[in-house]
Amino acid sequence: MNVLIAGGGRTGTQLASLLNAQGHDVRVIEHRKDILAHLHHELPTEIIYEGNPTDPQVLESADISNTQVVAACTTSDADNLIVCFMARALYKVPRTIARINNPRNAWLFNENFHVDCPLNQADIMSSLIEEEMSLGDMMTLLKLRHGQYSLIEEKIPPGARAVGVAIKDLSMPDNVVIAAIIRHGKMVLPRGLTSFESGDEVLAITDRQGADFLVALFTAQKG
Repeated sequence: MNVLIAGGGRTGTQLASLLNAQGHDVRVIEHRKDILAHLHHELPTEIIYEGNPTDPQVLESADISNTQVVAACTTSDADNLIVCFMARALYKVPRTIARINNPRNAWLFNENFHVDCPLNQADIMSSLIEEEMSLGDMMTLLKLRHGQYSLIEEKIPPGARAVGVAIKDLSMPDNVVIAAIIRHGKMVLPRGLTSFESGDEVLAITDRQGADFLVALFTAQKG
């Protein structure tokens, strides 16, 4: 996959390093002399392009026309918006990702500027804190579809409402899929007649509403 990163600060450098190690075709655009000096110590010289990422000539020198993803990681929200807008409007880049530096500007990062995935650190941290507080012992293993769905894991304690009940009798909502059950260290493929047991580790794919349903289902009943 061809990835163009606008901004070679700490975020851009780390992102480029990870993607390059995974075998992706990565290019980084940066114009600040001090940052460029650091970049040449961290990344292969051939993937570093000197210039302003909002300059069409610089973008074209980095082969933006053959890029699948543009990640705007500069320290300027205005520049990140311009990069995403140009990437889609001028060069038909299929996917754009933009870093939001000032949360007050988050409302600008939308389809009007061709931002497919805005990354607002304040919102991400808030969501994670809220999720950890509300889901108890349930663990989120993986986010799917931009965070709308998640792969979660939950260990069923004694006294949970689900213990001894077949999956088909639990009236699972459509947005919950039981993917697997780990029982005594072995994988159990769930079927409609499969009953949950105390100590089962359940892997499920669900959205936030479905996760709340599973929390109630897998929490030990009081009294």
